[in-house]
Amino acid sequence: MTLLIKWLVNALAIGITAYLLPGVAISGFFAALVTALVLGLVNIFIKPLLLLLTLPINILTLGLFTLVINALMIMLVAAIVPGFMVRGFWWALLFGLVLAVVNYILDIIFF
Repeated sequence: MTLLIKWLVNALAIGITAYLLPGVAISGFFAALVTALVLGLVNIFIKPLLLLLTLPINILTLGLFTLVINALMIMLVAAIVPGFMVRGFWWALLFGLVLAVVNYILDIIFF
């Protein structure tokens, strides 16, 4: 049950973040639900592999390259999910940062 609630909260956070940023568009709540699901799956399966492969550059940049990987994961999700659009790399980077803050605030409210 909590997994379903967290999925809905993440979809709400994606919708709020897309509303706040003009470079990101989402067509509706169903698209936000699908985006939350695909983003979660990408973060579970693909992101750890990319973090391992880019470990040397991540160490050199003191972990800041992780932000680049997050932006690339968001751009991948935007390419997969119809109804979710990100205008470019910098918007994806900003989307990831704002999404983290919105998720943090919603987690405090709901959990």
